[in-house]
Amino acid sequence: MKTLTATDIVQSEGEQSIETKRRNAIKGAFFSEYIDMFDIYLPVVVLSPVLAFFQPPHLSSGMETILASLVFITTLLGRPIGALLFGMVADRIGRRKASIWSVSGFGVVTLLIALLPGYESIGIMSYWLLVLLRFVDGIFLGGGYTGAMPLAIEYSKKEQRGFVGGFIIAGFPAAYVSINLVAMLMFALFPLSGMNSPYAQWGWRIPFVLGAVLAGILAMYYVHKVAESEIWKSEAADKGNQPDKLPLTDLLRGKSGRNLLQVLVMMTGFWLTQNIITIFLPTGLLVKTLHLTGFQMTSTLMITYFVLFFSYIGSGLIAQAIGRRRFFAIVGPLIATVGAGLLYVLANVDGLSLPAIIAIVCVLAVLVTSPWGVIVTYINERFVTDVRATGFGVGFSLSVIIPSFYAFYMDWLSAFMPLRMTSVVLLCIGGLIGAIGALMGPETKDVDF
Repeated sequence: MKTLTATDIVQSEGEQSIETKRRNAIKGAFFSEYIDMFDIYLPVVVLSPVLAFFQPPHLSSGMETILASLVFITTLLGRPIGALLFGMVADRIGRRKASIWSVSGFGVVTLLIALLPGYESIGIMSYWLLVLLRFVDGIFLGGGYTGAMPLAIEYSKKEQRGFVGGFIIAGFPAAYVSINLVAMLMFALFPLSGMNSPYAQWGWRIPFVLGAVLAGILAMYYVHKVAESEIWKSEAADKGNQPDKLPLTDLLRGKSGRNLLQVLVMMTGFWLTQNIITIFLPTGLLVKTLHLTGFQMTSTLMITYFVLFFSYIGSGLIAQAIGRRRFFAIVGPLIATVGAGLLYVLANVDGLSLPAIIAIVCVLAVLVTSPWGVIVTYINERFVTDVRATGFGVGFSLSVIIPSFYAFYMDWLSAFMPLRMTSVVLLCIGGLIGAIGALMGPETKDVDF
């Protein structure tokens, strides 16, 4: 029997310490994505039925649509700003601090939204406060992952980075399922029947308070459990005597600038395909074309997102085995062919049974959104430590803007083809752009940080 020496004990404790740091950083990134998406879906799922609580009565349907869209668009506009600001904080001051500040920020803003009075109390100011707070919320949400995700990937073992990236992004479907379960519970406990009903007056506030509490718990988790990235600390120490420069300066020039352009091209394609599945499919196809009831649509999406939790992790593992660039190059054309074919069936074949619709939607969603199980790891691997958080944040968030106007592109395309075909064409275009963008860059799975 071997006797442990003092050296063995110190070495064991050191290894255990690094392993603990690794686990805590990965769990922190997963819950950061989970709470980020929980907050994103709050107004979509919980607030949509009672937006009239903040608006003047007797609005035209067109004006109601415009005011409703502003609540969501302003959050979208805030995300790239937050990704840039907090990305620079993460690269200059530390990933951990950026995570704590951003999570604390959207926790406070979410709580303030829960306390907002309605139109009857302060008039139209109620609506504009909601829009302003959602914009500020978007800034903090955009910064939420620029620190947490690079921190987790930098702590990950090279051979496990694929799994870690897929696991982190699996927080997205987990949050979607959770917020829908919370919303269903609220609707059951506090019936919605007009603006004076219990749900309209205060029932919708409970999920927002829950979101704020979750953010507070996550902030405390980072304060007490998550250590700063060893890779970032080592790089910062090496550059300690050099003059300070904004990470954005280094990001936009030379090799990093070319890397950013490549990531933006790739992500523009995959954001377009993602928006077709996560936004257009539920609202424009399942309801308006297939005429599913609210219960049928919710059931379909809940099953789909449950499956996506595991498929994201699977995508990360597959890409770890065959290469991330190769994965994108294979999946992009598959989205443009098989995915487009499945979407065509949903949009044009009449008489599909509900089980058939659920099966097609699940297969379609798994295929089209599979790149997202790889994207977190890949983008972090494309940038050096000095600009990794800024590059990840800008590459991930700025690329969402052009694809977000997919409805306008569908309207333009409808002048040349039936409206039902426009989403199929956009899915083809998005898949091909994503593949081309990936082929513009190198393989990254063996990159050393």
